[in-house]
Amino acid sequence: MLGHSHAMSGLAAGAATLPWAGQAGVTGPVEQVAWVAAWGGFAMLPDLDQGGIHWRGVMPSATGSTVARMWGPITTTLASVVGKIAGGHRQGTHDLLLAPAIFGLLTVLAAQNPWASMAVIALGIGLALQALHVVIPGRVEQTVIGNLVISVVGAWWVTGTASHALEWLPYAVAGGVVVHILGDWLTVGGVPVPLTWVGGHSARLSASLFKTGAKPEHVLATMFGIAAVVLVVVFSPLQGYVAPVIQPVLTSANVSP
Repeated sequence: MLGHSHAMSGLAAGAATLPWAGQAGVTGPVEQVAWVAAWGGFAMLPDLDQGGIHWRGVMPSATGSTVARMWGPITTTLASVVGKIAGGHRQGTHDLLLAPAIFGLLTVLAAQNPWASMAVIALGIGLALQALHVVIPGRVEQTVIGNLVISVVGAWWVTGTASHALEWLPYAVAGGVVVHILGDWLTVGGVPVPLTWVGGHSARLSASLFKTGAKPEHVLATMFGIAAVVLVVVFSPLQGYVAPVIQPVLTSANVSP
């Protein structure tokens, strides 16, 4: 699936899990929004397995996935390293058993160090900005410098002002990764059978419903986006603001809410 499709599915999944987010440590409406946004952002994380720097004459060019190109040389270099460790694109980072566990564990370990925690949160903010760019005016969050600056400042603010650790972050990371893998499983390319990629010749699992970027995927992404909005309204404090607005409309139309 394309990056925005993964983001939309992640946002929908994050919104759908809001009734249980409190058990993961989410408190208050601000963290509820952050929870949903984190699922959407980290649903793009497994694609941090393809990217690098290529030279065209004397000018470097960043290539790879949306995630890899997000912060230019920083993320493309990281993607190149991750890709080598994971055995290439749609291999280790798309292992339904290992990938969520490893990414979640790395997030837990990062929480032990302020700088590492800040880096993870910055990455999450950057990914969330990429995921939500369709509803953000302008294109600042899609530029390398703009996204990096906003992400770092946001992470610094969170780590410096939060009254408690974001204990829910590993769950959002692992959850977003699972959503990504399930999304790629729907496509013709599929995902590896868990652990088989280690030998370099992975067996594949695929529902083969559509090719990446095909029209059915765009329809599905739109449906996920609509579902995310509806579920956020239903499961968050926004319902209290929306209900008084739509209630008169429903009443005048003689429709029961």
